[in-house]
Amino acid sequence: MKIAVKYSGIVIESDGTVAGHDAGATLVRRLLRVFPGAALVAPQVHRYPSFDVLPLEMVDAEETVVINMDVLDSADAWMTLKANTASPKLMNFMWWNWTRYDSTVELATLSLSCALFPTFANSERTAKAIHEYVRRWTVQPLAERARISWVNLGIHVDHLRPRQEPERPVVLYPAIYMSERKQPQQFIDVVTRVAKRAPIQVAARLTEQHLVSHQAMALSRNKWAWVGPLTPSREQYWEALASTTAFLATAREETYGLEYIEALLAGAIGIFPDRDWARALVPEGYPFFYRDLAGAEAMLLRAVTDPAACRQEMDQAAGGSLTDWLAEHHSDDAFETSFVQHVERWFGK
Repeated sequence: MKIAVKYSGIVIESDGTVAGHDAGATLVRRLLRVFPGAALVAPQVHRYPSFDVLPLEMVDAEETVVINMDVLDSADAWMTLKANTASPKLMNFMWWNWTRYDSTVELATLSLSCALFPTFANSERTAKAIHEYVRRWTVQPLAERARISWVNLGIHVDHLRPRQEPERPVVLYPAIYMSERKQPQQFIDVVTRVAKRAPIQVAARLTEQHLVSHQAMALSRNKWAWVGPLTPSREQYWEALASTTAFLATAREETYGLEYIEALLAGAIGIFPDRDWARALVPEGYPFFYRDLAGAEAMLLRAVTDPAACRQEMDQAAGGSLTDWLAEHHSDDAFETSFVQHVERWFGK
């Protein structure tokens, strides 16, 4: 059985590496590692040392499972594959935040796609939401036959770098976008108040598009804030995390939260809103959940003035070591094993 990965946002460098720090690019690279020899679907044919690129029309539809990360167009993709085989093999990989859609057309299209094709989700929360969408927006015969499974995306513990405590506490904006769902203004409001009470350095590493957003430019005008581009490599990304003191999450919703888990693993103190998506990431009894911005300010101030005590409380909530708890509950080995098993279960070996 062959594998092809379809993702419309893919960018490939001239040396054959998949470019980008966003979740989509990261997951494409992970799938290429999980399925050696997999092809990527893109308009122009090209052969790179590690993989081939070919249009969907040229995929060997008889022998290839297409993993579609562009879930809304799965029916169209299936019809294209149908031209070359009676039984196209296509599955959805639901890795992005479902709350981005609110129109009837988008919700119905998403739900129908997940009812028609096997769907692998990036977390239990995503899978539950998709089950509910399928039940609500499709007819009963389709809803009853829907195949939806999940496993947490997980982290690769070997990426971890030794802690490097900074002279001035570093507070991370834990996202690469300043989109409305992330509620960046709340982050800015809180760190502005904390900066008046304690010496801190705020770091925000953003995509090129969001570097020129109004909020990014407003944040950058503060002498205690650094706003710049994404780190050039994953190695530098992990080195930066190793010297991060704390982060403040303000998002209304997340399907999973890989960036938060990576920062926690690197030793950053995570300050979270008291929301279901955040509680799903950490052990029961985790001490740093805020209900309002005053609470967020108090917790962040404590994190940058007494980080050792805060980390001790985080470890205690995890039964001894938060790092060990994260490695056990968010293992990328579990993700990769489960993904392969589901492909084989749904389509055979």
